[in-house]
Amino acid sequence: MKPIWIVDDDQSIRFVLEKALLREGLPTRSFVSPRELLAALEADGRTGGPQVLVSDIRMPGGSGLDLLEKVRAMMPGLPVIIMTAYSDLDSAVSAFQGGAFEYLPKPFDLPKAVELIRRAVEESRREQVAADPMSQTPEMLGQAPAMQDVFRAIGRLSQSHVTVMITGESGSGKELVARALHKHSTRAAGPFIAINTAAIPKELLESELFGHERGAFTGAQTMRRGRFEQADGGTLFLDEIGDMPLDLQTRLLRVLSDGHFYRVGGHSAIKANVRVIAATHQDLEQRVKDGVFREDLFHRLNVIRLRLPALRERREDVPALTRHFLQQSAQQLGVEPKRIAEAAMARLAQFDFPGNVRQLENICHWLTVMAPAQLIEDKDLPPEVLAPAHAPTVATVSSAAPSDPIMVPPPAGLAPVLSVETWPIPAAWETGLEAEALSLLAAGNTDVWDVLTRRFESRLIQTALANTRGRRIEAAMKLGIGRNTITRKIQELGLE
Repeated sequence: MKPIWIVDDDQSIRFVLEKALLREGLPTRSFVSPRELLAALEADGRTGGPQVLVSDIRMPGGSGLDLLEKVRAMMPGLPVIIMTAYSDLDSAVSAFQGGAFEYLPKPFDLPKAVELIRRAVEESRREQVAADPMSQTPEMLGQAPAMQDVFRAIGRLSQSHVTVMITGESGSGKELVARALHKHSTRAAGPFIAINTAAIPKELLESELFGHERGAFTGAQTMRRGRFEQADGGTLFLDEIGDMPLDLQTRLLRVLSDGHFYRVGGHSAIKANVRVIAATHQDLEQRVKDGVFREDLFHRLNVIRLRLPALRERREDVPALTRHFLQQSAQQLGVEPKRIAEAAMARLAQFDFPGNVRQLENICHWLTVMAPAQLIEDKDLPPEVLAPAHAPTVATVSSAAPSDPIMVPPPAGLAPVLSVETWPIPAAWETGLEAEALSLLAAGNTDVWDVLTRRFESRLIQTALANTRGRRIEAAMKLGIGRNTITRKIQELGLE
């Protein structure tokens, strides 16, 4: 991935953004003036430029709005985020009229700023896909028999336009398989458009999929093409399809049936020639039985099912994947690739990887940053790998002081949380929950659900963040929720 370019004459702003983005695995490059940035852009050319540009609006030697105009002329598809301490209407209007992706007033909330930059990165990737559909497709690695079966299936499906359903645990590489299906199909010259249906609020998902007309709803100031239109002639990848709301399932079924749809607020049918590839980590048959997924849509999507194995089912692939990700992380960070000792590799290969290939990639990035030497030893592996395997655990207390909970250092801004150690009483927390609920009910409370849910979610998120040293995306992955969800929950629960 290309770096995020930051231009601001305030050194503290640059420093804070650099550190926050680095924690999220996003490389950065900083500049103190528009002149310096434009010189770098000229030197690097279009292929070596930024993924996203974050620029101050008032700087010595140039204006952020002037810079926006020049950069947009050189790289029309580049998302530009304008920052300013002068939150006035004229600046906001000028920024949007100049084509800015978003307007960020100072002082800003850092997690929200990072989330905004991530949205800009996703937009940038979509633009790159439209211009050069598959030039940046990551290589798929795997010598294990289960992965060879997947490769053979991709080969058989390469000349087909049939709808494919990819199943597998979170982090197992479902999007990579979808990209490979597109790359080796007759639609390879067309766009590949991916959308995670679970990561977009229900009220926005319809517009994301089908687009909207100007004035269709508050804020719809211009006509917008949806993902189906953007994918015309190519492939649309619908990730986490099991989480799609029922009313949108009906609209999707119609599109799959006849290829026509309407933009939100539109009255003219639009025809889209799109191959749909769907993916889910959920049991769709069970969701159909539960009444939350349409049976007719399930059968329409489930023409060909392709199951991806979990990483623990193909441990022989861990060494090759580890070397690949270490090389990739080093390239992203501009450092020398690290090597891994045999003992460390053997220990890594025995780990169960609940987060699958995505978790291994995150571990390799962590090792690239945190391992003290060029050779990664067994002791350098992250705590979750070094921790002994044991039965399901709950918070415990010290044997030396049975009534005092063990405290662990919390991430910045979070309250201390209980440590997690072995305790062979799997239902103890449920007994405590029942007792607390009975106590609140006996006291005549009428908000027991809200009170206990907030306490449960707060403790769960705090524990996950403590386990990942404050890395939100990794914590969300371990909890099985989206990064937007954990950010929203942290804000709602006052855990900032």
